Order: sequence, then structure tokens, then C-alpha cells
Amino acid sequence: MNNYYDLLGVEHGASTDEIKKAFREKAKRLHPDIAGKGAEGAMRKLLTAYEVLASPDRRYEYDRAYTRFVQNPGFDYRTWLRERGDDPASQAKLVFFELLHLEEDEAINIWRQNGGVNFLMENYLDREDWMDCLFILAEELDKRECSWEAFRLLVNLVREERRLPYFKHFMEELENYLKTLVRLRLRPQVDDETWIECMETMLTLGFPVRDEARWMRSLAETLLELGDEAAAGQVIREALQRDASLPSINRLRRKLKV
Repeated sequence: MNNYYDLLGVEHGASTDEIKKAFREKAKRLHPDIAGKGAEGAMRKLLTAYEVLASPDRRYEYDRAYTRFVQNPGFDYRTWLRERGDDPASQAKLVFFELLHLEEDEAINIWRQNGGVNFLMENYLDREDWMDCLFILAEELDKRECSWEAFRLLVNLVREERRLPYFKHFMEELENYLKTLVRLRLRPQVDDETWIECMETMLTLGFPVRDEARWMRSLAETLLELGDEAAAGQVIREALQRDASLPSINRLRRKLKV
């Protein structure tokens, strides 16, 4: 399979209805009751392709990236990049190439071999390619319950988008994805100190004050669990200045006697 369209078996000009129909037909064949547990990876790839192509905004970004980055390179681009394992620029391009060709596990392995969250791919990819690559990579890491790594990548994207808009109409989806990851999946995967760092990071990204108040409440709860009542009290005072109407904050305020 070369791309999401090939995986679903549809033409590049396929309508949303055609994409949905193709997904349903292929998903039936990959159901665990029919294909067994061994089809879980194939189903995950199929779902990723469907989620991207069924969304006009995400489909546009995918088409743009694929056309510019990998379409008809004229030679075996993957092998050429792999042979340059000591060149970080080639490895950054290889990560993106593998992601766009549905080789997500291989892309993650290459990314981690080059430093993971410390691999500064923005130094080696065009800005647009880097941002597209990070979003796809963050999604794949999150699916594999590597939500802290996904968190780090999404934070970088939000900061860069605030500095100079690129995603624009897609920015709301990016922000909601980051907030959902923090709300539902990140906490069980990190220790208390890392969670505190994550909450402090969220407070630097310019989200609405009501969101900030919720993160401050969680920050205060964690500080309290660690026995730092003074710091927890200070955080709750700041949270109350942002939004004093949240019941959970007022309950914690009474507990701390703030």
C-alpha cells in the first residue's frame, strides 16, 4: 500500500460517501470475529486512513503533504534515506515518509532511535512538513498509549501555531485533541512530578481561563498529595482568580481553608 487512498481502495477524487462505504466494507472483513486478533494492526491502519480522508480539513493537509513530499520521487526514496542512517536530515525525512506510507511502527522506531522527543526535526524539514509530521506522529504515539510523548509533540505544535499560523482552520481540532489527551489519557501514564510539569506547561499555552482553572485545580490536588499544602493553596488562589464558579475548585479551596 502506498497511501491512505490505496488502503481504502478509492480514487483520489472519491467523495466522502465513497470513502465511508469503502471503509465499512473493509472494516467488516477485518472484524476480530472474522479475521482474528492478528488483524488489529491492519484495522488500526484502516481506521487512521478513514479518519483522515473523511475529514475535509485533514484530507487537504494529507494530500498537500503527500504530493509535495513523496509522490513519484523517480527512484527508491525509502532505500536512499535508509542508507543515510548517520544523517539526521535524512532520518527526519524517513520518519515522515514512513508515516505517509502507513508504516507507523517503523516511523516511531526511527524517531526514537534518533532521540525521540529530543530529535529536533524542525531543523531538517520544511516548516509545513514538520508540523504535519508531528501531528501524525503524535496521533500514532497516543494510539499506542505513549501519551506523554504525544503530549510533548502537540505542545510544540500549539506553540508554533500561536507564533505563526499554519493549520489555521485545523487549529481548533489540534487544541481539542491536546486537551482531550490531557483530560482522559495522560495522567495514568506519568508520575506526580511529570504531571505537575505537564500542568505547568498547559498554563503557558494561552488557553481560555476556564481551562486554566481546571488545570490549576489538578495541579493543586497533586501538590497536596505530595504534602506541599502551601504551594497547593497558592495555586488554588490563582485558580479562583481565573474562574471561581467551578465546584471542584471551591471544594478544594474549603479543604485547604483558602
